[in-house]
Amino acid sequence: MGNENLVSKNKKPELLVPAGSLEVLKVAVLYGADAVYIGGDMYGLRARAKNFSLEDMKEGIAFAHKHGARVHVTANITAHNGDLEGIKKYFKELKDFGEDRPDALIISDPGVFSLAREICPEIDIHISTQANNVNYQTYLFWQQMGAKRVVSARELSLAEIKGIREHIPEDFEIESFIHGAMCISHSGRCLLSNYFTGRDANRGACTHPCRWKYYIMEEKRPGEYLPVEENERGTYIFNSKDLCMIEHIPELVDAGINSFKIEGRMKTALYVALVARTYRMAIDDYFEDPAKYESKKSYYMDEIAKCTFRQYTTGFYFGPTTHESQIYDNNTYVTNYVFLGIITEVDEDGFSWFEQKNKFSVGDEIEIMKQNGENLTAKVLEMVDDEKHPIENCPHASCMVGIKLDVPTEEYNLMRKVNPDN
Repeated sequence: MGNENLVSKNKKPELLVPAGSLEVLKVAVLYGADAVYIGGDMYGLRARAKNFSLEDMKEGIAFAHKHGARVHVTANITAHNGDLEGIKKYFKELKDFGEDRPDALIISDPGVFSLAREICPEIDIHISTQANNVNYQTYLFWQQMGAKRVVSARELSLAEIKGIREHIPEDFEIESFIHGAMCISHSGRCLLSNYFTGRDANRGACTHPCRWKYYIMEEKRPGEYLPVEENERGTYIFNSKDLCMIEHIPELVDAGINSFKIEGRMKTALYVALVARTYRMAIDDYFEDPAKYESKKSYYMDEIAKCTFRQYTTGFYFGPTTHESQIYDNNTYVTNYVFLGIITEVDEDGFSWFEQKNKFSVGDEIEIMKQNGENLTAKVLEMVDDEKHPIENCPHASCMVGIKLDVPTEEYNLMRKVNPDN
């Protein structure tokens, strides 16, 4: 089937973007997300992210709804007995949000699922990738139980997802990760963190030991560390490249995926804005004209490479992974650009105000990221502190700073600069 026929046959998929804070949620919505997924202070699998208080969650959901976007809330821990009373209270609180309650809960545990069905039946339930969803019978089970959507396991190929789609009702939704960090473990169910540090990845406290540096040791030669590969620095044997499917939108659409999910609830606003904006553009271009999408693939890749990443792979989508999917010599990110801040106000004197994230100075050239896809090169003409005293550079992170640039700016424009250390 040609790309043109695919476009006419399939509905445009949802672009689902992560947010670890209220500020990042607003950025995600404004830079192209159809939906955002977030976590509360408990019961999600990113306990180390900033996460949302109930007040911030209310404000974030209201903001998203005002802009036509949905919000999904994670409650996908593997729950123990001691968690259940707290989860009941939490679901009642979310239900009491009223009109601006979450649009969906992301759940993996059958007990938590039953509590959600009982306490807040008004909220859709999506089954987390943590539930190991690898066959169509599992999807049918959850559909019969009342779920609206299932998130596919990370290790499924596009052919397997297409096979699932052929066996489930047309209105039952499939959500799949299409960009971001990959986990070494089957559907993310990992015991390494618990073993090494006592922090349970399946209850939201992963310390990411898959990114650590490993050697092997021979039993009778304690203290003598042998690299797994022939490399004097050892090897990062569990360290996967990051997933990136922006060059494969047609194949994702053809597989019948309803929601394209970006990984990264611990990522910066710059990362979220850049990934959301680029995928938004790629999806819209493809559904407008497949030839236009094909002609812009190199542009999408150039843009997406401006955020922090660990080299790219297509994961399991085109078959089992190989050594090419792993990074054996380091665990560092590629960081082509440095995040400077988000403009929160432009005052009557022409100063753009923001909370500084990284240092820059008067006279520097920076880049302004706009929501419509434009990137404007700008020169910093003046800089003042929060009392409007002139300064030459940003003194330290988290300061409120005002700058004058030689280009116009707006609220929620992001600022970045080329990483000088690259």
